Amino acid sequence: MKYYRTLTIDSLATQIYENEEKLSTATAEIGQKYIENILENQAEATIILATGNSQLKFLDVLIASHKIDWSRINLLHLDEYLGIDGKNPASFRFYLHERVEKRIKPKSFNYLIGDALEPIQECDRYTQLLKKYPIDLCCLGVGVNGHLAFNEPQVANFEDDHWVKIVKLDQQTRWIQVSQGHFKDFDQVPKYALTVTIPTILSAKKILCLAPGENKAEIVKQMLETDISTQCPASILRKHSDATLLLDKKSADLLSSPDNESGE
Repeated sequence: MKYYRTLTIDSLATQIYENEEKLSTATAEIGQKYIENILENQAEATIILATGNSQLKFLDVLIASHKIDWSRINLLHLDEYLGIDGKNPASFRFYLHERVEKRIKPKSFNYLIGDALEPIQECDRYTQLLKKYPIDLCCLGVGVNGHLAFNEPQVANFEDDHWVKIVKLDQQTRWIQVSQGHFKDFDQVPKYALTVTIPTILSAKKILCLAPGENKAEIVKQMLETDISTQCPASILRKHSDATLLLDKKSADLLSSPDNESGE
């Protein structure tokens, strides 16, 4: 799959495609080949998935390829609203069950239980799962405020001691959930969520970060062209040894044209 433009910012490889469809296809190909290679050397692999509109086409292409032996894959996910039932269409458990688990037969699919009776114990339970299943591949997106998972700028911690924690959601994040139609009004959007932390994400051997669309253009520019800081949590991906940021022309529209760019 040919890309329109590629550049490297610190350690972060960035590929820019003509449109979201080409971006999604390319990301699925990269992920599929990587997992195939992993399974040549170990009995099983672990993938941690994200939800959100940026992941829809990518997940469809990845699953439709039928090239991954899902019976050897353990799946986890990045976050979940606190207090929400797994049967609620707005929950991430529902999203992943309907869009992923029902279409494949993984070795295991391990969900964050948003409505667990003891949320702190749920964080501990999920921490133990993450320790049991080291992450081979993390697939995620970037929020318009730069968050990774639900590590909002005001709660992101690059040196976090926790693997999973409870966080208060930014108002902008909550309004976006309404604008995208996941909730009818602002008051329905949970105020808190469970999220894996930044160090947990960075523990993945490989990271694929998808950020298509013109609504991501401003944060992509901040992510790549300002200092690495928690003001834009996603900027920390520039320090990962094997992370790729995948953009389309719309989300890359505000980027400068660095000397080290190339096309293919």
